[in-house]
Amino acid sequence: MSEISIYAIHRIIKNAGAHRVSEDAAEALSMHVEEYTLTVAKRAIELSIHAGRKTVRAEDIDLALKD
Repeated sequence: MSEISIYAIHRIIKNAGAHRVSEDAAEALSMHVEEYTLTVAKRAIELSIHAGRKTVRAEDIDLALKD
């Protein structure tokens, strides 16, 4: 089960311009978004540790997204 709500994914797809969104499409995007987010989070954690911090900051997320 995803940490991201299917309702939120439906809204995102609708905001992107879709008229209708199937449940399968929302669930598929939710799983991909969660996988990508975990990858970014793990990289941000590595960057914060490398900087000698235990706290992940916005700058760590920004740098992780650039990798």
